Formats: sequence, structure tokens, C-alpha cells
Amino acid sequence: MKVFRDRIAAVKPLLFAACVMPLAWLIWDALHDGLGADPVAALEHRSGDWALRLLLVTLAITPLRRLAGRAELVRFRRMLGMFAFFYACVHLAIYVFVDLGAYWSVLFADVVKRPYITVGFAAWLLLIPLAVTSTRGMMRRLGRHWQRLHRLVYVIALLAVLHFLWLVKADQREPLLYLAIFGALMLLRVKSVRELGVRWGTSYS
Repeated sequence: MKVFRDRIAAVKPLLFAACVMPLAWLIWDALHDGLGADPVAALEHRSGDWALRLLLVTLAITPLRRLAGRAELVRFRRMLGMFAFFYACVHLAIYVFVDLGAYWSVLFADVVKRPYITVGFAAWLLLIPLAVTSTRGMMRRLGRHWQRLHRLVYVIALLAVLHFLWLVKADQREPLLYLAIFGALMLLRVKSVRELGVRWGTSYS
């Protein structure tokens, strides 16, 4: 058990550093004119990309744990989820304060008029209760309701993928790739649920 804890303790700082690297890279490019002809769009795109990537990686933890038989992978899920929320906040902050100049009326108008912003903003709002209740203390207080609440992550991931898909007008290969990854992760979860049901004598129609 001590070896297990030591291994987790050794890997977590490395994972933390890996999650911080995209932000450091983004700041470096912003300070050294490395964002291309449209720096604001680059900031929005890259921060949103990392929010979505980390969200999908968080969703992948449970299937990977089951496939690889490595229960310790669950210990990294909270950190990955919190970084997904962090990059989603960075993405929204860049849009609101840099792109819109903090004109909140424009933001709310966009939320109403533009479907891709509607689903993106909804995904961010739904992430808030998950981030707030991510601590062990909240898990104990909420009990079985904690797991029910955190199943919202499936809806959030779908909304985030739709946000990207509806945003892109021309080359949709990248958002379609994320959609395919999300679909594959959901299929793996359904397969795992079915296998668990068969194991316990439950039938699924």
C-alpha cells in the first residue's frame, strides 16, 4: 500500500506540470507574437481545445481503468477534471474580456442568438457544480447524490463537442474527430455496463 501511495505521489506532480504546459505555451506565444494573424482567435481556439481534450481524457479514465486493470488511474481523474474546468474558464475569459471587451450585454445576446455559444456557455455553467463538489468532503456530504450529479459530465462533453462542431464552418475534421472520440468513449461505457449486468444476471433489452 505504501508503494502504491508513493507511486501516485510521484506521478501527480508530473501530471500537474503536463496540464500546465499548454497554458505556459499559450502565454509564451502571446508574448512573442506566435499566435498568427488573428491572435484573439488563436487564444480562444487553443484554450478551448485544451478544455475539450482534458474533458475527454477525464471521461476516458474509467474505460482505461477497466481495460488495463489499473485502479490507480481513478486517482488522477479529479485533477484532470479540474484542469478541464480551468481551461474552460480561460476560454470563456478570453472571449468575454479580450474578444468582447467585457461587454456583458453582447455576451448574453450571443448566448441567445448563436447556438454554438448557447451550448458552449451551457457546458461551462454545468461544469461549475462539478468543480465545486469535486472535493472528498463534498463526496461524503452528498453521498449517492454525488455520483448522480457528476454524471452531468457526459452531457457537458457532448455540449462541448457540439460547441466546437457548430463553430467551425469550413474544415470540420478536427471537431468530428472529437465527436468520434466522445462516441467511442460512450460505447465503451455502455459495453462495460452491459457486461456488468450480465455478470450480475441482469438483462438489457
